[in-house]
Amino acid sequence: MELFVFLGSLFVLLFTSLPIAIVLFACCLILLWFLDMADDMPYQLAFQVISGTDNYILITVPFFILAGEIMKHGGISRQLIEFAQVIVGRFRGGLGYVTILACMLFAGLSGVAIADVSALGGMLIPMMVASGYNKARATGLVCSAALTAPIIPPSLPLIILGVTAGLSIGRLFVMGIVPGILLGLSIMVAWFIMVRRDNVTDVTKVPLNKVIPITIKAIPAILLPVIIIVGIRMGAFTPTEGGAVACVYAFLVSTLINRQLKLKNIPALCYDAMRSTAVVMFIVGGASAIGWMITIADVPAQLVDLMSGLVDHRIMLLIVLNILLLALGMVMDITPITLIFTPVIFPLVEAAGIDVYYFAI
Repeated sequence: MELFVFLGSLFVLLFTSLPIAIVLFACCLILLWFLDMADDMPYQLAFQVISGTDNYILITVPFFILAGEIMKHGGISRQLIEFAQVIVGRFRGGLGYVTILACMLFAGLSGVAIADVSALGGMLIPMMVASGYNKARATGLVCSAALTAPIIPPSLPLIILGVTAGLSIGRLFVMGIVPGILLGLSIMVAWFIMVRRDNVTDVTKVPLNKVIPITIKAIPAILLPVIIIVGIRMGAFTPTEGGAVACVYAFLVSTLINRQLKLKNIPALCYDAMRSTAVVMFIVGGASAIGWMITIADVPAQLVDLMSGLVDHRIMLLIVLNILLLALGMVMDITPITLIFTPVIFPLVEAAGIDVYYFAI
């Protein structure tokens, strides 16, 4: 019964347009009331919020967010777009391919889909509209291509998932490389079909004398994800230290190489990074509380019992879970989905004998 109380209250509150963190705290209070524990547990709830955010590995969150802000203000976005034009701009529908590839490249720098959209969309969407594309389609393509960011490392959602599920972040990073690239390629295939269907003819050719200079300028930006992944896998630094390395590296590239990041921009980008971090950590605190609460209410075990018929049919279980996550993704961001449902779903996945790293990606 607690399972249905939790899910029912969650979905009802989600449609009230309340902030996700407030929804999570409200679900906690509803479960406390339902379990008749409202008089005894509020202090434990507060403790769980504090302990959930007091996690060393979560220092990675502000580091990578700050690194993304630095790159957005440091001219790295334009360099990646120009490099993508060199690689795929000469094909029919070239700006679409440029958009997809640029988002994939920036995904390896920012690790957050919304950072891809904010950093690249402001340049790519006007470029596509000026070339005759429908604005809605251009916007949709940018948003679709940005979905590679949560998978291609270094990925902030993978870090949060690793913390929540107790998985190796370095291993998640390595396992996300191929699926992220395949996702980007599949979007390119879809764009290829649309280009042929709609008879799109735009081509964005880069003069040969500019190919080498553009490529050289883009190399420092492209090296960042390589440095982070190799450094973590080789044991040179931890994921948390990798976030700090990303910040320092992005700052050096933006100031010493690109020379586009000005001192006057630093307060604004730090403010944006702090605001984004506060939102994420507020959600983390709420998710920590709800995770503790659903454990007290034995919700994961109830879900395993409810879906016990699917435990022996792993393919069907994966289909059901994917449909569930797809539906959740229509109303929630990936961060709250990860924080809320990882403690609920992962016991079911483990009971079915599915590799948790495979399922995580």
